Amino acid sequence: MAHRLARCLVSLPVTVALAAAPPSWNPPRTPWGDPDLQGNWTYGTMTPLERPKEVGNQTVLSEADAAAYERRTIERQNSNAFITAGPDWWDPANLRLADRRTSLIVTPADGRLPPMTAAAQKATAARADERRRRGNVAAGPEDFALNERCLNWIMAGPPMLPGVYNNNVRVLQTRAYVALLNEMIHDARIIPMDGRAHGTVRQWMGDSRGRWEGTTLVVDTINFTDKTSVRGSDQHMQLTERFTRTDAETLEYRFTIEDPTVWTAPWTAAIPMHKTALSMFEFACHEGNARSVEGMLRSSRLQDRETGR
Repeated sequence: MAHRLARCLVSLPVTVALAAAPPSWNPPRTPWGDPDLQGNWTYGTMTPLERPKEVGNQTVLSEADAAAYERRTIERQNSNAFITAGPDWWDPANLRLADRRTSLIVTPADGRLPPMTAAAQKATAARADERRRRGNVAAGPEDFALNERCLNWIMAGPPMLPGVYNNNVRVLQTRAYVALLNEMIHDARIIPMDGRAHGTVRQWMGDSRGRWEGTTLVVDTINFTDKTSVRGSDQHMQLTERFTRTDAETLEYRFTIEDPTVWTAPWTAAIPMHKTALSMFEFACHEGNARSVEGMLRSSRLQDRETGR
């Protein structure tokens, strides 16, 4: 909890911006000559992944409209109906839109996910029907979401998406590898940079390979399993991430997802990361979680008895 309290003491969180690098600015270099992306970076923001319908076609809000949107969002977050773990858990960066942008998605131009394929729509509807049929009753722990079982959180990715808290990643580099250590669920990706081919084993976080395109770190990830999903993606997802240092304090994080079995077109999101002097702390999700899972299973068995299942 100490890291959350420390962040809550920041009274004026900086609005994260997505700006082009000045033509004369060159990123620092590692001793072996690669662009130096190392350090702790935070990617929290209020800007949603998809553009809310209420803002129409606006990609960027005026200062007045942005202030009103932020105020309404904060009020909703602080309401009793919205609280999950308490408003003090929200990262300070979540109090501001990223450069007054209305969506993290930049392609398609409407700021929303592309249409799903017919097969994906059918599968999504079937899963929804099954959830409605089952209600809140779980046959076993496998029916609980991965984050409820402390196994995987979307904030850690890949790709990394902002959440309530722990929106931090530490970048470490050697000549042969780049490591991305996320504060959320303490996940780490070790990314080879030596040009080796992808492996054939499917992994929850996929199989990543990195390369440099100028001053941009490009990470290609394939071989996901069907256990993790990004807004409906399946094991056929192909992810391309781009990390570009645009100034001393900003790292542009841009990713593209292709999954032809789920969406009719690829989609791209861009998230500004800000360098932070705050430390990263252990996310001890499993501490006490066994009691939570046991309690949810006991509740399911009680509902079974009440409904005669």
